[in-house]
Amino acid sequence: MILEHLFICPKIFNIERESGHMQDIISHGDNINILLARYGVKFGIYKKGVFHEQLFPFDPIPRIISAEDFDYLECGLKQRVDALNLFLADIYNQKKIIRDGIVPEDFIFSSSGYLPECEGITPPAGIYSHISGIDLVQAKDGTWYVLEDNLRIPSGASYPLIARSLERKASPQTFREYHVRDNRDYAALLKETMDNVNLGGINVILTPGRYNAAFFEHSYLAEMTDSVLAMPNDLFVQDCKLYYRDDHDKKKRVGAVYRRQSDEFLDPCTFRADSLIGVPNLMAAYRAGNVAIINAPGNGVADDKGIYYFVPKMIRYYLHEEPILNNAPTYLPMYEEDMKFVLENLDRLVIKDVAEAGGYGVVFGNKMSEQELADWKELIQCEPRRFIAQEVIDFRDLEIMDEGKRVMRKADLRAFVLSGAETKVWASGLTRFSRNPDSFIVNSSQGGGFKDTWVLSR
Repeated sequence: MILEHLFICPKIFNIERESGHMQDIISHGDNINILLARYGVKFGIYKKGVFHEQLFPFDPIPRIISAEDFDYLECGLKQRVDALNLFLADIYNQKKIIRDGIVPEDFIFSSSGYLPECEGITPPAGIYSHISGIDLVQAKDGTWYVLEDNLRIPSGASYPLIARSLERKASPQTFREYHVRDNRDYAALLKETMDNVNLGGINVILTPGRYNAAFFEHSYLAEMTDSVLAMPNDLFVQDCKLYYRDDHDKKKRVGAVYRRQSDEFLDPCTFRADSLIGVPNLMAAYRAGNVAIINAPGNGVADDKGIYYFVPKMIRYYLHEEPILNNAPTYLPMYEEDMKFVLENLDRLVIKDVAEAGGYGVVFGNKMSEQELADWKELIQCEPRRFIAQEVIDFRDLEIMDEGKRVMRKADLRAFVLSGAETKVWASGLTRFSRNPDSFIVNSSQGGGFKDTWVLSR
């Protein structure tokens, strides 16, 4: 069996450049990718209306995070997610942050992620973002920056989980000798998070179906957390309670549903009437306080790329603390001073469409022609709420294997923060890298790959 021949170089933290060690790593990576493909560890994307499924390429050289660095990140991530949860509770209820002039009212209500249908709903335990995916990069001077907050349906935890399981089978001694923190607790953390808000009944992971980009992850996490993997037609609402219909046509009460589809498709009776992947009247059961939805509908207002600008202010406002983690320097064209700066410096900034995700809607000024710069200036002036501008952070490159050679590529880190009885940061994460030497875009949908993330215990 291929797995029996896998080997992780025991000097992987200080990988020597001799051919033997190089060949060990190359062989390890190739075989892991063969197994990932065999097990169906893939992601899907739609291009021009056609579904394409492909392997998420794995690179065997891990990202290493020291115990000291992780302690710092852990404190900053907990602080950030706690503030974002308080913001969501406030926005859908009392709106103090608007009244006190910290975030402009029209900026909130013009966000495509703000859902009036969620007004006045307080989810179980007051938690809105149960699983948060925070995207970070590390600048070359060692400073960590948050690039995005993903609070709707962040994906990707399954990839480092299954990659690590294959690595452990290949060389368990590597993880014992080099004090790498065990990442197998993600399933327990996720189950604990669901159980914390479960209102009586089973836990369900709701998937739109086989052709969703992250379907592998849905099924994998359902198995790992001992939850039921349900399609939309497996669920129904009766007397404002959510039920699962099993293979024997028996109904089981659902106490918590970890939904893996966008808000607008969640309930055709509340949102898009043409949705075929929603559960009719799910929002009625949720509003009645009879089921927990993970993550809460309406979270998109907090991970709007424009709202990102205000997160440091949220931390000061709600927690009365100084932010631990840095935002990338960001400009909002809706402000006159920022608009002036953006128009004068567009050729050195990165422009992001606030409603896009997956690496789409991102353009770099230094890649534009004079005509393109002029066109973008006009567009930004016409739609200032639609865009943010950021300084380009020259973040660290990590080594990857590319056709037998060691090369440097840009890489980010998606950290997973789980909010239950307390906020916890998973001691692992999804490190994504660009396979294009000239690109800062690392998303899987843009052709990127991934690495395991090793957090040291000492």
